[in-house]
Amino acid sequence: MASTDADENRAAVQQPAIEGDNHTERFLVSDLCSLLEKRLHSDQVSEVYRAYLLAAQAHDGQFRVSGEPYIYHPLAVARILAELNMDHGSIIAAILHDVLEDTPTTKEELAEDFGAEVANLVDGVSKLTHLKFESRLEAQAANFRKMVLAMVDDIRVVLIKLADRLHNMRTLGVMPTEKKRRIALETLEIYAPIANRLGIYSLKNELEELGFVAMNPLRYRVIKKAVRRVRGNRSALIQQVEEQVGARLADEGIEARVTGREKHTYSIYQKMRAKQLSFKEIYDMFAMRVVVDNVDACYRALGVLHGWRKPVPGRFKDYIAIAKANGYQSLHTVLFGPNGTPLEVQIRTEEMDHFADSGIAAHWMYKANNDGDIRINTREWLSGLLDMQRNADSSLEFLENVKVDLFPDEVYVFSPKGDIYQLPRNATVVDFAYAIHSDVGHRCVAAKIEHRLAPLRSKLQNGQTVEIITASGSRPSPLWLNFTVTAKARTSILHYLKNMETEEAVSFGRRLLERALAAEFYSLEEFAAERLLACAKEYGYEQLDELFAEIGLGNRPASLVALQLLGNEKEGSEVLPSASCDLKPLMIEGGEGVVVTFARCCSPIPGDVIRGFLSKGRGVVVHRDNCRNITEYRHQGDKWVPVEWATECRGEFLVNVVVEVESRQGVLAKITFAVSELDANIENLSLEDRDSNTTLINFVLGVHSRKHLARVIRRLRKHPVVLRVRRS
Repeated sequence: MASTDADENRAAVQQPAIEGDNHTERFLVSDLCSLLEKRLHSDQVSEVYRAYLLAAQAHDGQFRVSGEPYIYHPLAVARILAELNMDHGSIIAAILHDVLEDTPTTKEELAEDFGAEVANLVDGVSKLTHLKFESRLEAQAANFRKMVLAMVDDIRVVLIKLADRLHNMRTLGVMPTEKKRRIALETLEIYAPIANRLGIYSLKNELEELGFVAMNPLRYRVIKKAVRRVRGNRSALIQQVEEQVGARLADEGIEARVTGREKHTYSIYQKMRAKQLSFKEIYDMFAMRVVVDNVDACYRALGVLHGWRKPVPGRFKDYIAIAKANGYQSLHTVLFGPNGTPLEVQIRTEEMDHFADSGIAAHWMYKANNDGDIRINTREWLSGLLDMQRNADSSLEFLENVKVDLFPDEVYVFSPKGDIYQLPRNATVVDFAYAIHSDVGHRCVAAKIEHRLAPLRSKLQNGQTVEIITASGSRPSPLWLNFTVTAKARTSILHYLKNMETEEAVSFGRRLLERALAAEFYSLEEFAAERLLACAKEYGYEQLDELFAEIGLGNRPASLVALQLLGNEKEGSEVLPSASCDLKPLMIEGGEGVVVTFARCCSPIPGDVIRGFLSKGRGVVVHRDNCRNITEYRHQGDKWVPVEWATECRGEFLVNVVVEVESRQGVLAKITFAVSELDANIENLSLEDRDSNTTLINFVLGVHSRKHLARVIRRLRKHPVVLRVRRS
């Protein structure tokens, strides 16, 4: 059985290497009760104390690696949640969060003592210790999937888990280096991004700092030392700017609390890596935070500051009018500060400032009648996670998709009705279509961006209005996976393609088996359903469709299955030959989907003489009859399938065309215009200079037939700059 991370909760007690940390003191239940008495009713505090007594008894005799009693860990987790002003149910669940996993206590006993709500919270945080996994990564993925499902029902599950992870990170010091780095990597890849996605920046920042210390202690110390040195040089300047900003706002009658903020070490490190900058090139290590009374004052303060110092063009962001997906609201601007140093300023209200630190956790402080954007946005994200886990084939696939979804750099676009959609940077039209609804994504064929037609791979920019054009008969293409970036789009496409592949393989496999039986003058309808199912079971399949799918995908030759059926039937049955079955080639229409593949080496199109070859996992691969690559397969007669084009073929077929042209300015535009005039779609092109006078243009064109291609080639040959044209 692969080890899970259950033992991490008993990990280490020595405090993290972050300077100035004050979590080394022992936190007692009396301290917790004193903290809670400031805002909870006395009977709720009593419930918390009763939970402590149960946990202390359940964990009696258990110790952490440091040697201290284990109960200090759940108390510390409860303290983190208490400092986030969480409700008493969350505090109770935090104290009890390891009793199901590490003690004989059952969920039913917890429900009887503290109610079903607390029992479900504790169960949601507990790991799947009773299951066997092939690897640690698989165990991690399965536990994460379980937590997400519980989180959809009650968001407090993940808040407790974040607090649990934060205390484990604070006490990571005595763990072996390899284990420390593994836990830190998981924290940076999963838990810190979740805290960010929920808007809990206080947890997110500390998790990142602690993860950075454990992953790269040397780099952390170097950057921290450099920041400390710069802080000493700039402290007087920052204080001076604070006073100037406060005085300027006061002169305009705006009451404000102005404070300086230092960018945390991991954020500086990320920026240095992402933009390939040295530490000396990082100018925005310090920012100014302006907290005012109301939203109107935010915009007034912005106007005052822009009048005081010139803003840096393109650096203003209004997260009040359009909040971030995690509910974060603030005005961001960058001013040219003293000596030309950029000065980042954030302007917000007191309530926005509290939400900026606590995110979704602030809901329990402002619980009454709070149906604002934070809850709505979080529900939408959780709903998206639920869709992802339904479509994912495995816990590992789900975990990887969530990782993609947890690192957005937001782009905001509008629907024609004015609805706002938040997408990650580099999101395309297809990502937007799936953000609206999966059915819209499945049926999208094009889009209008700012009322102009745009291809599906177009990347979206902030503020654009996007209209999706759909068609009832369209369906997702595997090529979309090359340019989609959102987890929802990718999982929806993969799920659809897998189902489509199965359906098409079943239908195509049935056709292949019919054809193989027809060669022996039999028809599939002449066999009893029981006999067909028995044949499927002889091959190890429980359902007949599974056998058809394997035939359709080329994994099981139809001729052998037909012989199996006929051999058994001839031994003990009175099945008569069917004279009505004519042996005909397989008709290729172009809409067979993934079970019929057109070989890239020769790019067959309707009108070409073709041959079909059964390939394992790909169904029938169609080649042109004169393709050089089929020579080595000619001796494998049992895998060849006679094929012909149907009278009416659907869709576009890709073909390679090489055009040799004179090297002149604007020649590419002229050639592409000539191609598009004849309704040929340019899928791809590349240029190759032959010499100073001529250039080769390699086109991948989408055409409907050989006749269509001939028209395109004739048009190109007539163009004055074209020297020669050939099909490659």
